[in-house]
Amino acid sequence: MNPYRREAIDLRIAGYSYGMIKEKIGVSKSTLSNWLTDIKFVPNQEVIERIGTARLKSALHKQNVKFADIEKMKNQGMTEVGTLTPRDLFMLGIGLYLGEGSKATEEIRVVNADPKILKLCIKWLRESMGFSIKNFQITVHGYPDTDPGEAIGFWSEELQFPLSQFGKVVIDRRTDKSPLKHGKLPYGTVGLSVRKRDADFCLKSSHRRIAGWINAVMQQI
Repeated sequence: MNPYRREAIDLRIAGYSYGMIKEKIGVSKSTLSNWLTDIKFVPNQEVIERIGTARLKSALHKQNVKFADIEKMKNQGMTEVGTLTPRDLFMLGIGLYLGEGSKATEEIRVVNADPKILKLCIKWLRESMGFSIKNFQITVHGYPDTDPGEAIGFWSEELQFPLSQFGKVVIDRRTDKSPLKHGKLPYGTVGLSVRKRDADFCLKSSHRRIAGWINAVMQQI
């Protein structure tokens, strides 16, 4: 994890406000909001003395309203979405590939760093396209602070893929990036590709099939 983010989390858990955390580690409040949005704020004595009980009371009230609304929307979402059908998964996968998949070249490839998104894509490609695990290949794109062995081990466990499905880890060696970005993706970004490992399918035709689905959706928008 990014050391700045780790320190920010520790300070928030210790009861510090966004403003005081910003002073300590030099990270903007907007970034802190993204990093710390799920951590409940319980002010420590230093914060209470500095900010005052009146301002804290207002801030804590807003926080309680926020968390209550988040929980309400989660429950509402479960009710409104219900149980996913095969048709739901099919359409969801088309939307996912439209946003994250390769469309310019006739290859089937999705790039993402979220294990849940990648698992959804794998499920869609297997159930809607009929691919098997042996048809997939993983390429991990890492950064100078990425440990290749740890990255492959992480993704192998998360995606339940054997190590034989992984290519060599590609490391981005650029040195002009902000140190605040270091560690944001400790296991890198995954390029999930479909490869022809047998004579059961034509890769180009499979890509064109997906393109046809996308076209059918876009024609109706």
